[in-house]
Amino acid sequence: MSAIYRTEAGGRELERRYREALRAWPVPCEHLRVPTREGETFVVASGPRDAPPLLLFHGSGTNAAMWRDDVVSWAEHFRVYAVDMIGEPGLSAPSRPPLESDAYALWLDDTLRELGVTRASVVGASLGGWLALDYATRRPERVERLVLMCPGGIGRQKYDWMLKALFLKPFGQWGQRRTVAAVAGLTDARARAFRDSLALTFTHFRPRKEPLPVFPDDALRRLAMPVLVIAGERDAMFDSRDTARRLEESVPHATVRILPGIGHSVMGQTASVLAFLRG
Repeated sequence: MSAIYRTEAGGRELERRYREALRAWPVPCEHLRVPTREGETFVVASGPRDAPPLLLFHGSGTNAAMWRDDVVSWAEHFRVYAVDMIGEPGLSAPSRPPLESDAYALWLDDTLRELGVTRASVVGASLGGWLALDYATRRPERVERLVLMCPGGIGRQKYDWMLKALFLKPFGQWGQRRTVAAVAGLTDARARAFRDSLALTFTHFRPRKEPLPVFPDDALRRLAMPVLVIAGERDAMFDSRDTARRLEESVPHATVRILPGIGHSVMGQTASVLAFLRG
């Protein structure tokens, strides 16, 4: 196991749980392992082979399994590729090149070449939203439509939640669950299982410590494709109002939805995202 896990046993336990989730994937799928300059990349492919391609980028501390509730609907209309980001607790390589570089765009160039995809719609959440933005601003000609859910890299990044996390850290998994609930806003019964899964992950997983690079206005202006942004009003990690303001100024054609009373974890948007993707 690599340094992205706190212990070898913890890394094996997270891999075991992920493989269980993959076996329960709700639609027929293929598990693809493609070579890239950053190491092997794992992709879950679902939907008709001749359908328009759709790329999914998960958030920090998660993997392709976060899209299980969405893929049932989306795979009816798209060839869906749920990509495990490098350096995260999935089955891709543990490589973590600097975020402030072109390394992730080059890695995705390799991944898409191996998948035979030249142009695709992209959905990204949180860190995956940052990844989608990074690629769309560097390769706008390759992105058909762009959906960003609670994305990093646009609005002001918040740090108050870290103080609470430090306070709760000595309380073990109970503290982790409380931290995840506070940051993600996962407090109702429907989200409890996801919250507990995240808490377990961060017990064993070492998240990235470098702040997400913020995209300058000139980079955002390269987003000529249709753009949908969905964020929570009470996002504890990113200032959603600042995100909306910057997009209004630099990407005036973007559709921005701020969900009242919602935190960082945006759930239940399957139908609205599908409607946007289908144009």
